[in-house]
Amino acid sequence: MAEITLRGMTWDHARGFDPMVATSEAYGRAHPGVTITWEKRSLQAFADRPIGEMAGEYDLMVIDHPHVGEVARAGDLLALDLPERASEMAALAAGSVGASHPSYEFDGRQWGLAIDAATPVACFRGDLIEAAPADWAGVLDLARAGKVGFALIPINALMTFFGIARNKGFAVAEDPEQLIVPEAGAEVLETLREVLALMDPRCLTLDPIGIYEWMGRQAGAPAYSPFGYGYTNYSRDGYCRFPLTFADAPGWNGAGPQGTVLGGTGIAVSARTVHPEVAVDYAFWIAGAECQKGLFFQSGGQPGHAAAWEDDACNAASRNFFRNTRATLESAWVRPRYDGYMGLQDKGGDIVHACLRGEAGVAATVDALQAAYRESRG
Repeated sequence: MAEITLRGMTWDHARGFDPMVATSEAYGRAHPGVTITWEKRSLQAFADRPIGEMAGEYDLMVIDHPHVGEVARAGDLLALDLPERASEMAALAAGSVGASHPSYEFDGRQWGLAIDAATPVACFRGDLIEAAPADWAGVLDLARAGKVGFALIPINALMTFFGIARNKGFAVAEDPEQLIVPEAGAEVLETLREVLALMDPRCLTLDPIGIYEWMGRQAGAPAYSPFGYGYTNYSRDGYCRFPLTFADAPGWNGAGPQGTVLGGTGIAVSARTVHPEVAVDYAFWIAGAECQKGLFFQSGGQPGHAAAWEDDACNAASRNFFRNTRATLESAWVRPRYDGYMGLQDKGGDIVHACLRGEAGVAATVDALQAAYRESRG
């Protein structure tokens, strides 16, 4: 058999890189002659680089689902809904946690397979508080006591804006002419500004990893974060000084979580790979139940398959991360995926962040978001 080497691109964190390396090595042992190597970029650099550019260099890519509208138009990826894989695809659809699997479907084709599931959830230091508050009133009580911090760099500021809007029952991006009703947008911004005034301003400079590094490794850190894309790594023994316990995000008005913004990642195959059969086979294997609840999780991954979320061993190793946050994941909101949405995401984060820094008023911020949304819709 001729030697086959595939190149992959993922993101630079133990959760994003380590399971890709471990599964590739295992796949190579099971398929002599096949080598899969992985490269990594910072999460922001990875998100910013167009998939079309990566598809020219890599056979396999770990991608975010909001890109699927542009890739469906451009033809950069292989559609994975292949007749010979129909039964496997049906099993993956049945094993989806929330909308993780269908988030990679666009225009009737499947452009990626969910391998990682995430949405903003809460977490806390069990040595500092006993439990996570169930509603926003409880969050504000903790914030007034100086115990709250969460990620608010531009992209996370925008995702939290969307998530709070959805949790309050406001429509987002359902009207092509209007991102959100102006009064609703103003209410969400005021909610964010109120809690930010009670937090350490460094939160404006941190992503979820930065928050969890702070909470998990420093004695004087916040005790609680209400919103942040979950990372099982920080709930596992030995990963950080103070292991974190993850919980469902808070709700409003007596309701539980109603729409934090779905994240996670999927595995995609370049349309320009010269070894599509091998690349597709590897992709289906790592997205499947056995790998997800076994090697993928054990090597630091955060599975996207329900088999892992329901698995006793996975939960025991992560302080019940999966069971504790499942309700939030199941109710998570799927961002728009139209071709052009990424332009809104790029600009919208800076717009919300400027408001939180006190450099733009609420009304002007809502107007700027509406304009960026209309521009992105073309």
